[in-house]
Amino acid sequence: MRMSHDPEADASYVRLVDQIHPGEAVTQIVVEDDRLPGGVVLDLDADGRLLGIEVLGASRLLRPEVLRRARRGG
Repeated sequence: MRMSHDPEADASYVRLVDQIHPGEAVTQIVVEDDRLPGGVVLDLDADGRLLGIEVLGASRLLRPEVLRRARRGG
C-alpha cells in the first residue's frame, strides 16, 4: 500500500496494489455523505476489486501524521 498527497489540490491517493495500469480502474464509485468534510472515490478493476482510494479535501479527512508520511506529488 502506498499513499501520495498533492497539497496544492488537497487530494491524496491510497494505492492498494503495486501498480495500477492505464485503463485498469474501470469503475469509480463516489462516496457521498453530508458527514464527510471532503470526498472519497473508490477505484475498482473489471472484477470489482478495489485498486485505490482517492481522498478529496484530504487535509480535512486525514490525520496530519498520515499526510506527513505520504509521498508528495500527484
